[in-house]
Amino acid sequence: MTESVSPRLREMRWWDIDPVLELEKELFPEDAWSRGMFWSELAHARGAEATRRYLVAEAADEEMSESGVRVIGYAGLATTGDQADIQTIAVARDHWGTGLGSTLLTELLGAASEFECAEVMLECRVDNVRAQKLYERFGFAPIGFRRGYYQPGNVDALVMRLTTDPDSSSAAGAPSVQGTEIHD
Repeated sequence: MTESVSPRLREMRWWDIDPVLELEKELFPEDAWSRGMFWSELAHARGAEATRRYLVAEAADEEMSESGVRVIGYAGLATTGDQADIQTIAVARDHWGTGLGSTLLTELLGAASEFECAEVMLECRVDNVRAQKLYERFGFAPIGFRRGYYQPGNVDALVMRLTTDPDSSSAAGAPSVQGTEIHD
Protein backbone atom coordinates (compact mmCIF):
# COMPACT_ATOMS: atom_id res chain seq x y z
CA MET A 1 0.00 0.00 0.00
CA THR A 2 1.29 3.45 -0.83
CA GLU A 3 0.72 6.69 0.97
CA SER A 4 -2.52 8.53 0.41
CA VAL A 5 -2.65 9.53 -3.21
CA SER A 6 -4.80 12.05 -5.03
CA PRO A 7 -5.18 10.45 -8.43
CA ARG A 8 -6.56 12.31 -11.37
CA LEU A 9 -9.63 10.64 -12.91
CA ARG A 10 -10.43 11.18 -16.54
CA GLU A 11 -12.23 9.55 -19.44
CA MET A 12 -10.40 6.54 -20.87
CA ARG A 13 -9.15 7.11 -24.42
CA TRP A 14 -7.61 4.83 -27.04
CA TRP A 15 -4.06 5.76 -26.01
CA ASP A 16 -4.78 4.37 -22.54
CA ILE A 17 -5.38 0.86 -23.84
CA ASP A 18 -1.72 -0.25 -23.66
CA PRO A 19 -1.13 0.81 -20.03
CA VAL A 20 -4.57 -0.52 -19.06
CA LEU A 21 -3.74 -3.87 -20.71
CA GLU A 22 -0.50 -4.07 -18.70
CA LEU A 23 -2.41 -3.56 -15.49
CA GLU A 24 -5.18 -5.93 -16.64
CA LYS A 25 -2.69 -8.74 -17.32
CA GLU A 26 -0.94 -8.17 -14.00
CA LEU A 27 -4.17 -8.22 -11.96
CA PHE A 28 -6.22 -10.76 -13.93
CA PRO A 29 -3.69 -13.07 -15.61
CA GLU A 30 -6.13 -15.93 -16.24
CA ASP A 31 -9.04 -13.94 -17.61
CA ALA A 32 -7.62 -10.62 -18.81
CA TRP A 33 -9.55 -8.65 -21.38
CA SER A 34 -8.08 -8.38 -24.87
CA ARG A 35 -7.12 -5.21 -26.71
CA GLY A 36 -10.15 -5.74 -28.97
CA MET A 37 -12.51 -5.88 -26.01
CA PHE A 38 -11.30 -2.50 -24.76
CA TRP A 39 -11.48 -1.00 -28.26
CA SER A 40 -15.06 -2.25 -28.61
CA GLU A 41 -16.10 -0.81 -25.26
CA LEU A 42 -14.53 2.58 -25.99
CA ALA A 43 -16.33 2.70 -29.35
CA HIS A 44 -19.61 2.78 -27.40
CA ALA A 45 -18.43 5.44 -24.95
CA ARG A 46 -18.48 8.49 -27.23
CA GLY A 47 -21.11 10.66 -28.83
CA ALA A 48 -24.80 11.25 -28.33
CA GLU A 49 -25.61 7.53 -28.42
CA ALA A 50 -23.00 6.57 -25.79
CA THR A 51 -23.94 3.58 -23.65
CA ARG A 52 -20.62 3.20 -21.83
CA ARG A 53 -18.46 5.13 -19.38
CA TYR A 54 -14.80 4.21 -18.95
CA LEU A 55 -12.35 5.99 -16.68
CA VAL A 56 -8.68 5.83 -15.86
CA ALA A 57 -6.96 7.00 -12.69
CA GLU A 58 -3.51 8.52 -13.09
CA ALA A 59 -0.88 9.39 -10.52
CA ALA A 60 2.49 11.09 -10.68
CA ASP A 61 5.33 8.68 -11.26
CA GLU A 62 8.79 10.22 -11.13
CA GLU A 63 10.34 7.11 -12.69
CA MET A 64 8.42 7.65 -15.94
CA SER A 65 10.33 9.91 -18.29
CA GLU A 66 7.78 10.79 -20.97
CA SER A 67 4.54 11.83 -19.32
CA GLY A 68 5.45 11.68 -15.65
CA VAL A 69 2.19 9.86 -14.86
CA ARG A 70 1.04 6.27 -14.89
CA VAL A 71 -2.34 4.57 -14.98
CA ILE A 72 -2.99 3.20 -11.49
CA GLY A 73 -6.60 2.16 -12.01
CA TYR A 74 -9.48 1.97 -14.42
CA ALA A 75 -13.18 1.23 -14.42
CA GLY A 76 -16.02 0.76 -16.88
CA LEU A 77 -19.81 0.71 -16.99
CA ALA A 78 -22.20 -0.40 -19.74
CA THR A 79 -25.88 0.47 -19.90
CA THR A 80 -28.94 -0.97 -21.58
CA GLY A 81 -32.24 0.76 -20.96
CA ASP A 82 -32.62 1.35 -17.24
CA GLN A 83 -29.98 -1.22 -16.24
CA ALA A 84 -26.27 -0.64 -15.83
CA ASP A 85 -23.56 -3.29 -15.60
CA ILE A 86 -20.20 -2.64 -13.99
CA GLN A 87 -17.84 -4.20 -16.51
CA THR A 88 -14.55 -3.77 -14.67
CA ILE A 89 -12.81 -2.04 -11.80
CA ALA A 90 -9.09 -2.45 -11.26
CA VAL A 91 -6.54 -0.77 -9.00
CA ALA A 92 -2.77 -1.32 -9.13
CA ARG A 93 -1.63 -3.44 -6.20
CA ASP A 94 0.62 -0.69 -4.87
CA HIS A 95 -2.50 1.49 -4.50
CA TRP A 96 -4.72 -1.04 -2.73
CA GLY A 97 -6.11 0.36 0.49
CA THR A 98 -5.95 4.01 -0.65
CA GLY A 99 -9.67 4.36 -1.40
CA LEU A 100 -9.17 4.42 -5.15
CA GLY A 101 -11.51 1.47 -5.72
CA SER A 102 -14.25 3.33 -3.83
CA THR A 103 -13.57 6.48 -5.83
CA LEU A 104 -13.86 4.61 -9.13
CA LEU A 105 -17.04 2.83 -8.03
CA THR A 106 -18.57 6.13 -6.91
CA GLU A 107 -17.84 7.60 -10.36
CA LEU A 108 -19.45 4.62 -12.10
CA LEU A 109 -22.55 4.84 -9.91
CA GLY A 110 -22.75 8.54 -10.73
CA ALA A 111 -22.61 7.65 -14.43
CA ALA A 112 -25.38 5.07 -13.91
CA SER A 113 -27.47 7.82 -12.36
CA GLU A 114 -26.76 10.12 -15.33
CA PHE A 115 -27.88 7.30 -17.66
CA GLU A 116 -31.05 7.10 -15.49
CA CYS A 117 -30.49 3.46 -14.57
CA ALA A 118 -32.73 1.97 -11.89
CA GLU A 119 -30.37 -0.88 -11.07
CA VAL A 120 -26.70 -1.70 -11.36
CA MET A 121 -25.47 -5.26 -11.81
CA LEU A 122 -22.01 -6.80 -11.65
CA GLU A 123 -20.21 -10.12 -11.64
CA CYS A 124 -17.34 -10.73 -9.25
CA ARG A 125 -15.10 -13.76 -8.95
CA VAL A 126 -16.22 -15.86 -5.98
CA ASP A 127 -12.62 -15.88 -4.76
CA ASN A 128 -12.30 -12.05 -4.85
CA VAL A 129 -13.48 -11.34 -1.32
CA ARG A 130 -11.78 -7.93 -1.29
CA ALA A 131 -13.95 -6.71 -4.18
CA GLN A 132 -17.11 -8.27 -2.71
CA LYS A 133 -16.60 -6.32 0.51
CA LEU A 134 -16.23 -3.08 -1.46
CA TYR A 135 -19.47 -3.71 -3.34
CA GLU A 136 -21.32 -4.65 -0.16
CA ARG A 137 -20.25 -1.35 1.46
CA PHE A 138 -21.98 0.42 -1.43
CA GLY A 139 -25.20 -1.56 -0.95
CA PHE A 140 -24.78 -4.30 -3.55
CA ALA A 141 -26.40 -7.59 -2.56
CA PRO A 142 -25.63 -11.06 -3.93
CA ILE A 143 -28.45 -12.45 -6.06
CA GLY A 144 -26.97 -15.52 -7.71
CA PHE A 145 -24.03 -17.27 -9.34
CA ARG A 146 -22.80 -17.85 -12.86
CA ARG A 147 -21.05 -21.20 -12.90
CA GLY A 148 -17.71 -21.29 -14.73
CA TYR A 149 -18.10 -17.64 -15.81
CA TYR A 150 -14.42 -16.75 -15.70
CA GLN A 151 -12.46 -18.72 -18.29
CA PRO A 152 -10.13 -20.43 -18.81
CA GLY A 153 -9.91 -20.98 -15.04
CA ASN A 154 -13.57 -22.08 -14.82
CA VAL A 155 -14.13 -19.84 -11.77
CA ASP A 156 -17.68 -19.03 -10.71
CA ALA A 157 -18.98 -15.46 -10.61
CA LEU A 158 -21.03 -14.02 -7.80
CA VAL A 159 -23.75 -11.82 -9.31
CA MET A 160 -24.57 -8.72 -7.28
CA ARG A 161 -27.16 -5.99 -7.69
CA LEU A 162 -27.81 -2.50 -6.42
CA THR A 163 -31.30 -1.14 -6.87
CA THR A 164 -31.42 2.62 -6.64
CA ASP A 165 -34.28 4.53 -5.10
CA PRO A 166 -36.18 6.21 -7.96
CA ASP A 167 -36.95 9.19 -5.69
CA SER A 168 -33.28 9.76 -4.91
CA SER A 169 -31.39 12.55 -6.59
CA SER A 170 -27.96 11.61 -5.27
CA ALA A 171 -25.26 10.76 -7.79
CA ALA A 172 -24.86 7.20 -6.63
CA GLY A 173 -28.54 6.77 -5.86
CA ALA A 174 -29.78 5.81 -2.43
CA PRO A 175 -29.36 2.07 -2.31
CA SER A 176 -32.56 0.22 -1.67
CA VAL A 177 -31.27 -3.31 -1.74
CA GLN A 178 -33.91 -5.79 -2.79
CA GLY A 179 -33.09 -9.46 -3.12
CA THR A 180 -34.32 -11.18 -6.25
CA GLU A 181 -33.41 -14.23 -8.22
CA ILE A 182 -31.22 -14.03 -11.28
CA HIS A 183 -32.69 -15.07 -14.60
CA ASP A 184 -30.20 -16.26 -17.19
